[in-house]
Amino acid sequence: MKTRGAGRRESSLNDSPSEFWELRLYVAGQTPRSLTAFANLQQICEGHLKGRYRIQVIDLLENPQLSKGDQILAIPTLVRKLPMPVRKIIGDLSDTERVLVGLDLRPPFPPLVAVVDEA
Repeated sequence: MKTRGAGRRESSLNDSPSEFWELRLYVAGQTPRSLTAFANLQQICEGHLKGRYRIQVIDLLENPQLSKGDQILAIPTLVRKLPMPVRKIIGDLSDTERVLVGLDLRPPFPPLVAVVDEA
């Protein structure tokens, strides 16, 4: 798992076309859960941020001291460093909708409203 990134492209929902996304994925070795998180993150980024993101994978087995800077308590954890504000998502990122909302790429679901026809 290496750092990925590219140039710039068209805008997504809540960001300007020139906004670059800096993402850190904290893992502990190449476990199935870590590999799944990385694959899911790549897929989400390519679908919603193509050409405007960089993923930095930080293996805490190799560099455990790096967990302190972003206050990592569980792994895998995704940290959105840019655009501000910083956001964190814990897990293998398999719930795409939750990840999109967590990264602020999609607004939360609106509240359900019941429509009653009284005719």
